[in-house]
Amino acid sequence: MRIAMIGTGYVGLVSGACFADFGHQVTCVDKDAGKIEALRRGEIPIFEPGLDALVASNVKAKRLDFTTDLTVPVAEADAVFIAVGTPSRRGDGHADLTYVYSAAREIAAAISGFTVVVTKSTVPVGTGDEVERLIRETNPSADVVVASNPEFLREGAAIRDFKFPDRIVVGTDDERGRKVLGDVYRPLSLNQAPLMFTARRTAELIKYAANAFLATKITFINEIADLSEKVGADVQQVARGIGLDNRIGSKFLHAGPGFGGSCFPKDTRALVKIAQDHDVQLRIVEAVLGVNDIRKRAMARKVSNATGGLRGKTVAVLGLTFKPDTDDMREAPSIPLVTGLLDMGAKVRAHDPVGMEQAKKELPEIEYCTDPYECARGADALVIVTEWVQFRALDLERLRNEMAQPVVVDLRNIYRPEDMAAQGFTYESVGRAPEPKV
Repeated sequence: MRIAMIGTGYVGLVSGACFADFGHQVTCVDKDAGKIEALRRGEIPIFEPGLDALVASNVKAKRLDFTTDLTVPVAEADAVFIAVGTPSRRGDGHADLTYVYSAAREIAAAISGFTVVVTKSTVPVGTGDEVERLIRETNPSADVVVASNPEFLREGAAIRDFKFPDRIVVGTDDERGRKVLGDVYRPLSLNQAPLMFTARRTAELIKYAANAFLATKITFINEIADLSEKVGADVQQVARGIGLDNRIGSKFLHAGPGFGGSCFPKDTRALVKIAQDHDVQLRIVEAVLGVNDIRKRAMARKVSNATGGLRGKTVAVLGLTFKPDTDDMREAPSIPLVTGLLDMGAKVRAHDPVGMEQAKKELPEIEYCTDPYECARGADALVIVTEWVQFRALDLERLRNEMAQPVVVDLRNIYRPEDMAAQGFTYESVGRAPEPKV
C-alpha cells in the first residue's frame, strides 16, 4: 500500500520507517527542508536505537523516501497519517492543534480518490471530528474517511514496540476505513497483535487514559517510596510484592525523581483540560500532576540534606535525559534538579551518554564532562538521575578516589546500600533506609 506520513518527528519517522519495513511504499513529509535534506543524507535527527539502520535499509530498497511537498504523496496514498506535534498550549495546558489542523487543510487540497486520513498524533477527544470538518470544508468532493490510530511507543524501544505491539487501536466506524487500516497492519498479524476497532472518539480517549494511568502508577510508587523511607521499609521489595499480583503488574513501579518526557506530562495536563471542558473533575489525575511537579523540585533538597548544604560545593550529575536510550530532554527531572542545585549555591557538572547537546539548550550554565569519572572529579556529591546502562557498573573505588567527598545520591536505586557502604560511601537512595558506613 502507499502511505504518506505527515511529520518526521519521533512518531512520524519511526512509524514511517516501520511501515516501509513491512513492505509498504512510504513517503515522509516535513516542512523543514533542512531536516528532509539531512534524512536524505542518512542523518537521523533523533536518537532511537536501531532507527538509523532501519531508515537506511528501506531507503536503499526504495520503499521509503522524504519530501517537503505533500501534493504528490497524498494524491497517490491509500492512507495519510498525520503525525505532527501537539505540544501543550502556552498558558492553559490544552494540546495545541495548530499543526494538526494546518496539515488537514493541506491534505484536503491534495486528496485524489478514496483516501483514509489517520490522526497518529496524540489529540484531544473530538479532534477527528474537526479534522473531518476541515477536510470537507476545504474539499467538499473529497472521498475520505477520517480515523484515529494512536501510537503507544516508548522512547528507546520504539521499533520493537511498533513491530510487537500490545495492541493496535483503530478508531473508525467506516467499513472501508477499517479494511484499509486492516491491510496496513496486516503484516503484524504474524505477531498476533490484537487489532482493536472502535469508535473514533473512543480511540482518542484510549491514548490519554493509558498515559494518565501509567503516570499514576509512577506517582503512586513514588509516594510509597517516601513512606518507606520514614518507616524503614524497602520500596523495591514493596514494588515487587505488589507487582507480582497480576491485577497490578510490575511495570512502571520503579521509584525515582518523577516522570518527564514528551508524553506523560503533556498528555495528563491535556486530559485534565478536556475533562474540565466537559464539566468533569479528574481528581486523581490532577493530584498526579501536582505530586509529580513537587517531587521533581524536591530532589535538590534531597541532595542538599545528604551533603549538609550546597553553597560553594560541587555536585556531579550523571544522566540528563528523562530516560535512557533517548536524547529527549523534554520535562526531564534533571532540569528542576539542576536548577534547584544552582539556586542553592552549588556548582554543577554533568555527563550524559547521548543527551548533552540537547541538555545544553535547557541548562547552558553548567559544565559538561566527557565521562562519569571526569564528572565526579573533585565533586562533593554525585547524583544519579537517569539509569543509563553505562552507570550500572561504575568502578566504585575509582569513583570514590576522584571525589572530594564520597557522597552518592542515587535517584534510580541502581546500587545496593550495603555495597556502597562497603566502599566507604555515604549513600542515599529512594525509598530505602541508608546502610551505615563500614
